[in-house]
Amino acid sequence: MTQALPTQLCDQLPKTGKTHTFDRLVCKECGAEYPPAATHVCEYCFGPLEVGYNYDEIRRRVTRQTIEAGPNSIWRYREFLPVETDTPIDVGTGMTPLVKSNRLARRLGLKNLYIKNDAVNMPTLSFKDRVVSVALTRAKELGFTTVSCASTGNLANSTAAIAAYAGLDCCVFIPSDLEAGKVLGTLIYDPTLMAVEGNYDQVNRLCCEVANTHGWGFVNINLRPYYSEGSKTLGYEVIEQLGWQLPDHIVAPLASGSLYTKIYKGFEEFVKVGLVEPKDVRFSGAQAEGCSPIAKAFQEGKDFVIPVKPNTIAKSIAIGNPADGIYALEIAKKTGGNIESVTDAEIIEGMKLLAETEGIFTETAGGTTIAVLKKLVEAGKIDPDETTVVYITGNGLKTQEAVQGYVGEPLTIAANLESFEQALERSKTLERLEWKQVLV
Repeated sequence: MTQALPTQLCDQLPKTGKTHTFDRLVCKECGAEYPPAATHVCEYCFGPLEVGYNYDEIRRRVTRQTIEAGPNSIWRYREFLPVETDTPIDVGTGMTPLVKSNRLARRLGLKNLYIKNDAVNMPTLSFKDRVVSVALTRAKELGFTTVSCASTGNLANSTAAIAAYAGLDCCVFIPSDLEAGKVLGTLIYDPTLMAVEGNYDQVNRLCCEVANTHGWGFVNINLRPYYSEGSKTLGYEVIEQLGWQLPDHIVAPLASGSLYTKIYKGFEEFVKVGLVEPKDVRFSGAQAEGCSPIAKAFQEGKDFVIPVKPNTIAKSIAIGNPADGIYALEIAKKTGGNIESVTDAEIIEGMKLLAETEGIFTETAGGTTIAVLKKLVEAGKIDPDETTVVYITGNGLKTQEAVQGYVGEPLTIAANLESFEQALERSKTLERLEWKQVLV
């Protein structure tokens, strides 16, 4: 089904005449097609729009060798991303480590556990750098000079940083109760920062009004079809880093559900163009109990999501009305995966567990994912022999408040050997007492 687009949207399209691999936006619900402009909702059924590609053209252009010869960033996959230019905004985003877990795997009783570590992504230490790099590249192509977003923190960091690099004006919106590290991590780039008295869903509603009034490029509103495609690179990289193989099982955090669905799309695309052999991959998702509308729907066997009011320390995934929740449900069900939720206390323990075993300090979203991984293993829902990939999407330095009071304190000593020896003995005694409590 193809529908005409209003003239004013057609006028936004770039007139470069270049051949590229995407050529339309497609409604995920009714299939209506639109030119690739700055729009995100179908005019006929109000379904979400996503980018449509010419996969025959991609297949002609791309091989494993051409990808491996590309830049050491997400732009090695440029033909799969919705930009026209040969010079996208490249700040070194992507190609983050896929860590073969040893100590965490042994602790959980798994044999083939990998951690995709976007806690060290560039430039702002979260996976949002991927989606923003794509969105702002497309924003410039569409002629926007001011960019914006509604954010729970990480997206504000990324939008402000990459806008500064690209020379774009920036105004971002966050809930007023965000962690200090995320607020500072946005302000350092000197955007206009609006702290809204309300939760993320209220911030997002305000931003929709601002986008319609001011005509700015909002990465997760009118630019959302392009923005969300950046998450596919988390799928591409895992395939490449596993030696051009698909994993058996993935576990990823769920906020809006977009990341989860786009990893799935990335896997499907590499199969479609012949870069990797097809294989069934189970998709499991992680939410915090204080904001778990998708997990609740999954547990109750529903095919729709009922919005909730967030109340959790995991603020970066605290989206009470997830835009892609129903699509995440569909993927979990059809792949034989699971969607679980965990308490704030379990999230803290998940953060500590990953740090103590693998030396990775993740934010609360990562703590949620590790805690759900543990829960799934204990419930027998992950086969120890499966190649399982866990996605860590943000850095713990941004949410230090979450673990304050739950970790140890430094031993203050005098500057002499005797004081050191006394403190060392006290620490050993304390450690023995803690082990006794664990055994009991």
